[in-house]
Amino acid sequence: MSYYSQYMKRLYENLIHQHLTELRQMAFLMGPRQVGKTTLSLEVAKKWPEYFYFNWDNPAERLLFIEGPSAIASQVNLDEIKQEIPILIFDEIHKFGKWKTFLKGFFDKYEKETKMIVTGSARLNVYKKGGDSLMGRYFYYRIHPLSVAEIVAPHIIENEIRTDPKPISDEDWNALLEFGGFPEPFVQRSKSFSKRLQAMRKDQLFSEDIRDATRIQEIAQLQLLAELLQKQAARSLDFQSLAKKVRVSTDTIRRWIEVLKSFYFCFSIQPWSKNITRSLLKEPKLYLWDWSLVEDVGQRNENFIANHLLKAIHFWNDRGMGDYGLYYLRTKEQKEVDFVVTKNNKPWFLVEAKTKKNSISRDLYRFQNETKAPHAFQVTLDLPFVSKNCFEETKPIIVPARTFLSQLV
Repeated sequence: MSYYSQYMKRLYENLIHQHLTELRQMAFLMGPRQVGKTTLSLEVAKKWPEYFYFNWDNPAERLLFIEGPSAIASQVNLDEIKQEIPILIFDEIHKFGKWKTFLKGFFDKYEKETKMIVTGSARLNVYKKGGDSLMGRYFYYRIHPLSVAEIVAPHIIENEIRTDPKPISDEDWNALLEFGGFPEPFVQRSKSFSKRLQAMRKDQLFSEDIRDATRIQEIAQLQLLAELLQKQAARSLDFQSLAKKVRVSTDTIRRWIEVLKSFYFCFSIQPWSKNITRSLLKEPKLYLWDWSLVEDVGQRNENFIANHLLKAIHFWNDRGMGDYGLYYLRTKEQKEVDFVVTKNNKPWFLVEAKTKKNSISRDLYRFQNETKAPHAFQVTLDLPFVSKNCFEETKPIIVPARTFLSQLV
């Protein structure tokens, strides 16, 4: 059992509090089930003078949503003058067919009387029923599982990179690798608890979320695809091979993978081809949001690094710090570097993920020369922490994952 309390302070707390304090727009919190969106919303709201929580899954509150904005407003007395305007949390409202129309109507009428947090365990554009545009009325924040940097320093900094890396304890490091970054399994550190939670999340994903939100009837085949993707994490997607195994068309496989991505089961990255001689152009590589589902150690470790990089670029983008992207590098001759992070459409740093210390990859030299990326790292998981800013280095260099990841988000 971890020494952590059941709630760990999240990096996102300050971000959402800052949003509510400074901006008029709704805050949309998006991310997988059990990543902590509801808990985060309530922790932020509890520091406010007054807040109200409404969940679409609660039958009584569902009726209020259906009745319309005035029913919610009446319930919380928005027509009365208040010393401080309250926070309203709308949890899982995207399951409501007319959620966009509801939010537009509510925001347009009560924008000055309340601050609003909206959460969703699917991308909030997946439910395409209902129609009015919410453009200009919200900013979204993608909530990720815990990461090394968030565990050792859960506060926001002005720049992208933390120049003062901090060590993570061996206990936390091992728990993060084994149990993943979803808060409850990380805190509990119990194999049986983790397995039970994974099974419950899987059942909810396929039997409730996807079934209710899409027209997919072949749920058993979709589950088979998800199981195959777990084995293919950190590898290029072979749509034809998957289609044969699942016994559907390649177009169906592509469509189903997009559905799984939209519900935060997996994500993919594309090859970066600008200025790369004989680069691959289309083959995506796939990773899981929960790296603890990946059985192969090497694949899991690469997935672990991928999650940290994706979390960082999402955080930087959602804060409006620039335009950041995550890709990989590979030529038709199979020369490869696992990741390239771009900043404003230019390669910024390269990352090659390694489980054990090896001689430095020659491909890092080649691709740094071709991309002109300022940094190139071989990030190694079994090296001890070093109190050194990795981003001071400009030539390809081997760095400990514990150090490098603590400098991200």
